[in-house]
Amino acid sequence: MEICIKSKYIIKTITYILLGSLLPSISIANTSEKNSPDEKKIELIEIEVKDNVARTYLKKRISSATKTDTRIRDIPQSISVITEEQIKDQSLLGLTDAIKYSPGVMAGQGEGNRDSVWFRGNQSTSDLFVDGVRDDVQYYRDLYNIDRVEVLMGPNGMIFGRGGVGGVINRVTKEAHWENKNELRMQGGTYDHKRSSIDLNSGINETLAVRINAMIEDSGSFRQGVESEKKAINPTFTFKPSDKTKIVVGMEYFNDKRTNDRGIPSVSNGLQSRPFSTSRSTFFGNASQSPNEAIVKNGYAIIDHTFDNGMSVKNTTRFSDYDKYYQNVYANSSVQANGTFTIDGYYDNTQRQNFFNQTDLTYNFKTGSVSHKLLTGLEIGLQENQNYRIVNSGTDPTPLASNPFALLTFNSSRSRNTSTDISNQAIYLQDQIYLNEQFQIIAGLRYDKFKTKFNDSVTIANSATINDQFISPRVGLVYKPIEPVSLYTNYSLSYLPRTGEQLTSLTSSIKSFDPEKFTNIEAGIKYDLLQSFSISSSIYRLERSKMAITDPSSPTNTIIVDGQVTKGFELGVAGKLFDSYSMYGGYTYQDAEITKNQGTGDAQITSGTPLGHVPKHTFSLWNKYEMNETWSAALGIVSRSDMFAATPTTSTAVKLPGYARLDAAIYANINKQTKLQLNIENLLDKTYYQSAHNNNNIMYGYPLTARATLTYTF
Repeated sequence: MEICIKSKYIIKTITYILLGSLLPSISIANTSEKNSPDEKKIELIEIEVKDNVARTYLKKRISSATKTDTRIRDIPQSISVITEEQIKDQSLLGLTDAIKYSPGVMAGQGEGNRDSVWFRGNQSTSDLFVDGVRDDVQYYRDLYNIDRVEVLMGPNGMIFGRGGVGGVINRVTKEAHWENKNELRMQGGTYDHKRSSIDLNSGINETLAVRINAMIEDSGSFRQGVESEKKAINPTFTFKPSDKTKIVVGMEYFNDKRTNDRGIPSVSNGLQSRPFSTSRSTFFGNASQSPNEAIVKNGYAIIDHTFDNGMSVKNTTRFSDYDKYYQNVYANSSVQANGTFTIDGYYDNTQRQNFFNQTDLTYNFKTGSVSHKLLTGLEIGLQENQNYRIVNSGTDPTPLASNPFALLTFNSSRSRNTSTDISNQAIYLQDQIYLNEQFQIIAGLRYDKFKTKFNDSVTIANSATINDQFISPRVGLVYKPIEPVSLYTNYSLSYLPRTGEQLTSLTSSIKSFDPEKFTNIEAGIKYDLLQSFSISSSIYRLERSKMAITDPSSPTNTIIVDGQVTKGFELGVAGKLFDSYSMYGGYTYQDAEITKNQGTGDAQITSGTPLGHVPKHTFSLWNKYEMNETWSAALGIVSRSDMFAATPTTSTAVKLPGYARLDAAIYANINKQTKLQLNIENLLDKTYYQSAHNNNNIMYGYPLTARATLTYTF
């Protein structure tokens, strides 16, 4: 089904683009200085250690957290970066693979058909970005064309707008450059895994470079009937008509076909419920009736220009077309005392078109002895979403868990049929203030105007037009007692409108409510122990308020409560301790709980209840040792403590036991062009539960899994 952008949206789009293009012409007083003292200092350091840092797991600077090129140590926020070197060394294929060693963030099941991430006790499927632009659609994101993955913890509303509830993940795509370097990767492994990818880059002339990334994959799984097929291509072009101007243009086609897998149910035993004991391969439901396909098409352009007076302007335009369908037949209840459980199913189809345009103006200047890096920007977004759902007909089957299979038939009519049109306009202002070599302040404010037109063809009463306006502030302080050490603190707010998650549903009882609110207070320390090795730690308190819940005194009504609080500690390490030894990982402590009674009867969640899918302790550490020029080896550990599959009620709690898993790898440099590596996940074949979507959709972790990769550079 094709979705057309309405003419009035086109008019709005053109208007905002024209306004954005005028930003560079804004007159600014001639008090500028091209570079702040900090920038001059950092430039010298980066030249000195460039080669060493490039070959390890440490990233020194990013632009996504502030929309300016800033040293990570000067950003008052917990940040971890999965570099291209780490992606290759760990043989990371998808987004959820990439974050498994990052502190403070973990992957959820995501209903078996999308990336789902937990940030500081908050689940999100929409706080995902690519090159700083929103990418909030239900699919699995591959890393074939990704240079690095950035994990920014805490609410990020000032930079990224709505959402950013406990953090965001930003993927940075590979860009064409003038180094003629090409790479072919061939991979095979257990469960009939086969994958090939190619990265071709060439400087055509002094002003034009071209890069093409492509991938094809065909894989099975340890789960019965579960398989996947993927293919993708992403050509990019970089133009540099002058030293001060750069234009990047790219296109992407991505197709992902797979079997939806919702995992296994629990055994019903009240507050002592547990996952059902069965073979790791057992599929509950019907794998042949659980297809899933996502087709993603992207087009984007980035224009970056620097003026002689210290001003720079960057305009990013991205258009995305998503076509997503899935059907699943899955366990929809716990296993009862008589050995039976309930199977349910539905078909879901979503078409989405996103258009985003961002214009950022950055200006470096001084007021007396104080240096400023001033950012002002404008963002517009247009999103059109159509979604419908068909449920199975008749009575849900209740087979025995010993033979958990059922064949379903589906209704001809739609149980859900909605369309959502969203327009968003935002303006933001930020100042990075360098008081002196020791003290830095970052302060910013963002104003969002968010309009939702929601049409429900099945339940007409849910249709509505909603206008939201919110202001997202951020303020942070950085103190450097000595050059390698940064102490910081920050305060930030983010908001999530009622249709801000997946834009598919709205109820008559919540459509008039204000957006959810997320308040974060954080303090931490970042220490560059070596030029190639960094340590960071933080403590935080994240409060979620204005949650919509069922009124305990009137189950037919919905009320707003100040719902949950997460307090925690995060520790991260990244880089090379010495030339032959690299590390990446960290430790996280989280204390997340409900702060107000929610629901009624057996489904009530009482104040003080720990949140589901939030372990108190997680630990991960990846270690790579280069024995000589030919051989290298790596050993990693991923562990967590017990956690609940979902937030417990007064009648039901399903606990997932903690686990510790070992990963390993060995690398051989055959010659200057050829590299062979073997990656093993779950080296000791530990049986454990990886994640859960709810109490009855629990996913086993992979058994011992091996992948061999041949890399040829030419």
